[in-house]
Amino acid sequence: MATKKAAFGGYTINFKGCTDTVEAVFGNKPVSPSDMTKKLWAYVKKHRLAK
Repeated sequence: MATKKAAFGGYTINFKGCTDTVEAVFGNKPVSPSDMTKKLWAYVKKHRLAK
């Protein structure tokens, strides 16, 4: 049996305890995938969710 290899880099994002809605993060208008990614990372950085 092959053993499972650990993820490269060990970068984790934890949203546990966050109470914001999707609309609070992305807004209530349609968003392109690239803008969605930018807004998600801005939210992660603002709330210091990455380790």
